[in-house]
Amino acid sequence: MNVAELVGRTLAGLGAGTAFGVVGSGNFEVTNALRAGGVRFVAARHEGGAASMADAYARISGKVSVLSLHQGCGLTNAVTGITEAAKSRTPMLVVTADSAGSSVLSNFRIDQDGLATAVGAVPERVHSAASAVADTVRAFRTALQERRTVVLNLPLDVQAQLAPDPPDVPDPLPPIPGPAPMRPDIGAAADLADLLIAAERPVFVAGRGARGSREPLRELASRTGALLATSAVAHGLFHDDEFALGISGGFASPVAAELIAGADLVVGWGCALNTWTTRDGKLLSPHATLVQVDLEQGALGAHRPIDLGVVGDAGCTAEDVLSELGDHKAVGYRTEDVAGRIAAAGRWNDVEHDDLSRGGRIDPRTLSGLLDDLLPAERIVSIDSGNFMGYPSAYLSVPDELGFCFTQAFQSVGLGLGTAIGAALARPDRLPVLGTGDGGFHMALSELDTAVRLRLPLVVIVYNDAAYGAEIHHFGDADMTTVRFPDSDIAAIGRGFGCAGVTVRSAEDLFAVKDWLAGPRDAPLVIDAKIADDGGSWWLAEAFRH
Repeated sequence: MNVAELVGRTLAGLGAGTAFGVVGSGNFEVTNALRAGGVRFVAARHEGGAASMADAYARISGKVSVLSLHQGCGLTNAVTGITEAAKSRTPMLVVTADSAGSSVLSNFRIDQDGLATAVGAVPERVHSAASAVADTVRAFRTALQERRTVVLNLPLDVQAQLAPDPPDVPDPLPPIPGPAPMRPDIGAAADLADLLIAAERPVFVAGRGARGSREPLRELASRTGALLATSAVAHGLFHDDEFALGISGGFASPVAAELIAGADLVVGWGCALNTWTTRDGKLLSPHATLVQVDLEQGALGAHRPIDLGVVGDAGCTAEDVLSELGDHKAVGYRTEDVAGRIAAAGRWNDVEHDDLSRGGRIDPRTLSGLLDDLLPAERIVSIDSGNFMGYPSAYLSVPDELGFCFTQAFQSVGLGLGTAIGAALARPDRLPVLGTGDGGFHMALSELDTAVRLRLPLVVIVYNDAAYGAEIHHFGDADMTTVRFPDSDIAAIGRGFGCAGVTVRSAEDLFAVKDWLAGPRDAPLVIDAKIADDGGSWWLAEAFRH
């Protein structure tokens, strides 16, 4: 056994989740060792797609995913997806070959440690046969316990070294526990309890750091009369609560935005309260008290001044605050009037709009609302980036926070298809749905082959305006030659890969979607939705005002 095989065996023994990648000579042996150890490997068509698949799989499954890459160009092809994962604190292990130390003139040679650091990932390295197991365990532990994206470099000369005989690998390997919950300071929990007792209109905004804390947050909100909202990445966390407002920020419905702006206390739970979640602060009353609960001290007040910062796990903090409240229970913001307003118009689907469908183009709001009714409720929605993205995010409901995968920390167009495939593999019990624009679809086109090969029942909704819509609407009357394109037949492209394909220009064209849903669903469905000009989606217009 050589070191490459030893590393693969060790990762399998540690319980690595599904591995994704493109196999070349540099990562051939370690990938086969992963497979031999029982780790599923999904071969992508491009390293960039593989990176997004691994990112989404880890987010939805809760397991450390693996991305397997060739040295040099294999790693650089995956950099955008790795950057997204690193910015999102996705527990992901990038296993990449590296040039041998003596190969100073290798075509593949780059500073891979420096590259990882530059994009926010943690560089690690297998140094020798003697240290290979310890190096691999350290990298895996960092990914799992610190919620970090780790780049583990495997130099070719070290890969080829013979492992110790017998290899120093316990069988089974001792399990590595996940991150330990962090309880808040008692005084800080008491201070937050006092603020909640004094508040008349409290609102909770839960973010990525609160995705495992649904029940204690719901209980605390019920006791204190708080309304519930989420950042985009935690969408679905409170989906069935009558006092849930949905997504806070640019995607918020008019009623949700008004109620959040009317709060006298806003508590961010594992939420950055950044420009997107607060509409650059305009969603927060200048008279509101602002509190932030986060695991990291450095996150508190990073985006805007706060009145109280609490270092602690969202769930543990909510539990401790509940203890501090004693028998206190308040109506707060949870009045019959507020409940009625949320029920009547809290969701974008309930907000009337002037249907722009005409001339062979369908209004994206009409399209999204109809698809929300048509597609099964047990779904997992993934979102690409672009002018269109508010429509699937706001109009397609999801059953819980694991029904929504939002890879937008780097705001890169083109990650959506890989994201949808990774999410689909993490939750095969749900219908995977992708919302993407024509720009992002064309960028990621090669991964349709992967979706077809895996026989995924993936619904790909392409909001097709034959342009990079954000630039069209941002730059107004400028020359748009560089961002407009001939209208391509995306449904035909899908059929060429082996998908079912349908062109939608009106509501009547969606009958073809019903037919696909009634069938075996053994190949993806590509919906080429020719959308009407929306004049710039509402959320993007708000963003461009910042």
